[in-house]
Amino acid sequence: MTVVLIYGILMFVYQMASRRQANKEMTRPAFEESLRLIFPELENLPHHDTLNRILSNIDVNRIEEAHIELIRKFIRQKKFARYLIDNIYPIAIDGTQKAVRSDILSEEWLQRKVGAGKKDKDKDGDSEDDKDGDGKKLQYYLYVLEANLVFQNGMVLPLMSEFLVYSEGDTSNDKQDCETKAFYRLAKRLKREFSHLPIMVFLDGLYATGPVMDICRKNNWQFMIVLKDKSLPTVWEEFHGLKQLEKNNRFAMKWGNRKQAFEWINNIHYYYAENQKKRLTVHVVVCKESWEEIDPKTCDPVTLTSRHAWLSSHPINKYNVHKRCNLGARHRWGIESCILVEKRQGYNYEHLFSHGWNAMKGFHFLMRTGHLLNVLAQFSTALIKTVQNLGVSGFIDFLRSTMAGRWLDPEKVRPRLEAPFQLRLD
Repeated sequence: MTVVLIYGILMFVYQMASRRQANKEMTRPAFEESLRLIFPELENLPHHDTLNRILSNIDVNRIEEAHIELIRKFIRQKKFARYLIDNIYPIAIDGTQKAVRSDILSEEWLQRKVGAGKKDKDKDGDSEDDKDGDGKKLQYYLYVLEANLVFQNGMVLPLMSEFLVYSEGDTSNDKQDCETKAFYRLAKRLKREFSHLPIMVFLDGLYATGPVMDICRKNNWQFMIVLKDKSLPTVWEEFHGLKQLEKNNRFAMKWGNRKQAFEWINNIHYYYAENQKKRLTVHVVVCKESWEEIDPKTCDPVTLTSRHAWLSSHPINKYNVHKRCNLGARHRWGIESCILVEKRQGYNYEHLFSHGWNAMKGFHFLMRTGHLLNVLAQFSTALIKTVQNLGVSGFIDFLRSTMAGRWLDPEKVRPRLEAPFQLRLD
């Protein structure tokens, strides 16, 4: 089992595009010899069908549990202490589509109707996928809610995944599982795995709701949630009304090449639920910023502006606004960037690797672990200069080509493997 799962993780460390490619590349004599030198457990590399068969029959959630335990070990060793926000661990949560198909592979897939217009009709008057006769076809898709550690130095570590599944929806009322329901399940798991860890969650505007903020408060989590202009109108109304009175709630600074002007209002009461019987106290902060860029058409300098607003779990002041907004909430982009890397830069996030539900999830968890190991390597003091010189993709190509060639000298490698070592992050 250990050998097979190591092989599965290495598939994604070396960014193999498919099971077939992994079987072709990693079983070549030179590659296999290099792997056995570094991983003595790999006496014989398994076939990719063996990995698929095992993942189809084991509890693949144990793979994610091992992934979480590795991160918990690094937390205990205080590996991330320099990148925290007032000793709080920043976690971003966001959802993304993993796959879409016109045919269903398992009952867990979600479904939706897409398309419009007149379709070819079958003998009953409806197209084969359009039994309601509304000119739309059924489409089946996978959606995953991801949680990542997003540190201020740019290091983003995959942490936990929650799959949306058809059975979690309200099938009696024809309501499917959704991102918000998945958040409740993910939050419960996150609290169970890190019950005493000080956490600040970064969420997009979808989560600017009373129940979500209430869950964060019950879990003793801090939060920074994007507040869109049309969300929570009563909160916005109170913010605009009070900011004329609270003249001291302002702070201006320069961050990089951007001039920033912050303004905030604390202790806004937000009422929600039936008959507005529940109340939360929230704090709103708005950042207006400007910067100059060169217009690519005219080559003249132009001034650009942007505006950001967040709901904060804790009161804002001039001493913490930079940390909570710039070093914290603004780094929510890290999870979007991480998902994009997994989709477009070698990890093949949208490739299923298996049509079976259990094995597909297993490959997903192995992919996230492979990505985690690569990120830790790229930010290690031993390798960061090499990564900066070659780029991330170039570094992984270099690693893969080194394993594929006969470059490693066993007389030099073995003593290094036997010597004690420690991961040091830059």
